[in-house]
Amino acid sequence: MLRGLKSLLLLFIFAPFIAMADDFDFDDFAIVDAGEYDMMAEEMQLNAGSDVANVSEFDIAGIMLGMPFEDVYIIAHDGTGGLYQLRQQNSITYAISPDWKYNLDYECRQSGIYVPDALSKCIKSLAQKRGLLYASEMHLVRASTGETIDVYFTSNATENVAWRIVYNNDVDSLEGLGDRFDDQREKRILTFWQGVLDKYGAPNSGTDTWISTTNGYDPKMTAYYGRLDLVDMGANAADQATNVQQSRENFRGKSYAF
Repeated sequence: MLRGLKSLLLLFIFAPFIAMADDFDFDDFAIVDAGEYDMMAEEMQLNAGSDVANVSEFDIAGIMLGMPFEDVYIIAHDGTGGLYQLRQQNSITYAISPDWKYNLDYECRQSGIYVPDALSKCIKSLAQKRGLLYASEMHLVRASTGETIDVYFTSNATENVAWRIVYNNDVDSLEGLGDRFDDQREKRILTFWQGVLDKYGAPNSGTDTWISTTNGYDPKMTAYYGRLDLVDMGANAADQATNVQQSRENFRGKSYAF
């Protein structure tokens, strides 16, 4: 029953996108090349006497690593508290993996398209029709407090799931000069840190990081003044590697005869 309700909700949410399947207005969305993130993760150190943390089950305002784009979208529209909503401008960014973009560039030029604007439109159209255009970022805001959450997703090749969640607030900002502002900032920071410790427990790697293993590619979270960075570098690296491999296997070169 719940699965059926979720399917109906997803159909309602994405109906406008489905309707545009053959006539996608690219000017309505921010479309970029997928980021080339550093795939070299450092090995982590576990504090003496500490155990690993179950970081893969950490959440930031209900959003978790590995959560599909559709589920994160629903959280922003579920109406159960209205804490976060999509920001007004460029709330969702769409991307094309560079490896696939090179393939599509070649295809479009082989069909006689060379003018830059037409070439760009051809690439985006093919990417959208073949499922290579994917939601890569979602940006949420909480208007009453100025908090923000930025969620980054893998491509459709690896199920378009969250691999990084970045939370920000204003506790580290200095509103003015003088002792009162310094005092207020310090108290805001202490309150924020206490809330972090209450929710996630004490860091088990250094003074500001929670790790699930000593392998830097596995889920981890780092806390800063007014910022949380929950990330799964392994998921991102696997996504990039999958796109490289699949784009090579599906490159539509000329049919040579020899």
